[in-house]
Amino acid sequence: MSNMRIGWSEISITPDKKVSLYGQFAERISEYVEKPLMATAMAVESCGDQMILVSCDLVGVADNVVEAVRARLTETGAEKKGMDVSKIICFATHTHTGPNFTRRASRVVSLSADNKVLLESMLPEGKKYVEAASAKADPDVATNQEVFDLLTDRLSGVCMDAWENREEASFTNAFDRACVGMCRRVAYSDGTAQMWGDANTAVFTELEGGNDSGVELMFTYAGGRMTGVVVNLACPAQCVQHRHFVSPDFWGEARKLIKERFGEDFHVLAVCGPAGDQCPVDLVRWVNPDTDVNDPNLIRHEPPVRKADPSMFDLEGMKKAGKRVAQAVFDACEDGLDAPQTEICFAHKVIPMELPLRRATLKEAATAEKEIREYLRNKEGDVDFRDAAKLQPYMGILKRIKVQETVDTLTEEIHVIRMGSVAFATSPFELYLDYANQIKARMNCEQAFLIQLANGCEGYLPTEKGERHGHYSGFIASGVVGHEGGDLLVRRTLKEINGLFEDDYKVYQ
Repeated sequence: MSNMRIGWSEISITPDKKVSLYGQFAERISEYVEKPLMATAMAVESCGDQMILVSCDLVGVADNVVEAVRARLTETGAEKKGMDVSKIICFATHTHTGPNFTRRASRVVSLSADNKVLLESMLPEGKKYVEAASAKADPDVATNQEVFDLLTDRLSGVCMDAWENREEASFTNAFDRACVGMCRRVAYSDGTAQMWGDANTAVFTELEGGNDSGVELMFTYAGGRMTGVVVNLACPAQCVQHRHFVSPDFWGEARKLIKERFGEDFHVLAVCGPAGDQCPVDLVRWVNPDTDVNDPNLIRHEPPVRKADPSMFDLEGMKKAGKRVAQAVFDACEDGLDAPQTEICFAHKVIPMELPLRRATLKEAATAEKEIREYLRNKEGDVDFRDAAKLQPYMGILKRIKVQETVDTLTEEIHVIRMGSVAFATSPFELYLDYANQIKARMNCEQAFLIQLANGCEGYLPTEKGERHGHYSGFIASGVVGHEGGDLLVRRTLKEINGLFEDDYKVYQ
């Protein structure tokens, strides 16, 4: 007999219409669906507690989406069926080929939603901002509100289905490796770094951070069969991030291959771990995209030909990454899995964690305004997304200087769970990998599944080194919390994880 019940469900979250694809400076309108976007839910109940994990093929799951899902479930009687909606965790695989939708960019601070408005307010007379494409001009493109309503409906439905599908179950955890995620910040001899930086230069010194090829795995069983797998790796789904089609990126390919092996009713819960400075692209062995990606950070002039991966900005590279993820699942099974855990300890803590706002200085604000106005005055002709990309760090400083007049700290929803010998822990940030490594090295449990971009989209959370080196993801404009908050998040998460295991493991201080 097992003291836990596990239920699974999955549903398409692909809009019927074309969509405005989220995640780049230039607006992109989808032309077709490469593979459907999915939401997969796993509900677990044990020891009088519960959790519902919902993986979404989206760039992020904003907190207002989660609030709407919880409200819908409450309205439809979820609590009468024993569901605690506060224990729902929705998170994103961070695909950039999913739809835009009505969102709060942050609980307190708007990170980028009004960049275009701010830029337009500072344009000299006679100049205008020109969109690469306009979703508003096309009646066949789903509106942001239509996508939001679809997500609210589908995500609440998949949560309820997973909850109602609970059955007596067990699980076994495992580990393997897949070479997918690599550091995407290139450091130079002048003490700076760049996201997607060019390493083919004499001033290149190193990649700013490391990578983690580890894949955390959990296989579930019920009724004498294997029912699903949780797959956790440190890499966002960003192979085809610039393309003009709807796609779950490499997770779609991985799911396809795994289901071909285990059956269409087998479920795959895709989990992106802390990976704010990671990507599927090898920046040392650079291979140019097959076609233009309209990204000023990726311009390379006649790069040397490398014997390496295929272009990880195209479908061939995406399929390669998905195959590597699926192979890790297959290898873990073929190497032999441990006996399933049945009688387990289970506890789920929801923690309102207060973290300090990352601040700008008045000197930085004065410099930022000067740089923006000079750039716009000297720019020939109108401005577009390329100009917005160049000016983003300065616009972020101007927005932050206003916000910090009234905001000092942010309260973030963090979840920490014990499930047998393993832990789950969440954050709403794109955490740099170093923070995950600190937690995994010092935790007092067998294995941890760390989930980023969960129940919120609070931007990047860089390390002190990342802030010092600058550029995208290290800028103030890139996130609401800095390295002081990151250090606090690590310490508190470790304390909570180790507290759930203090009866089983010696705590080393």
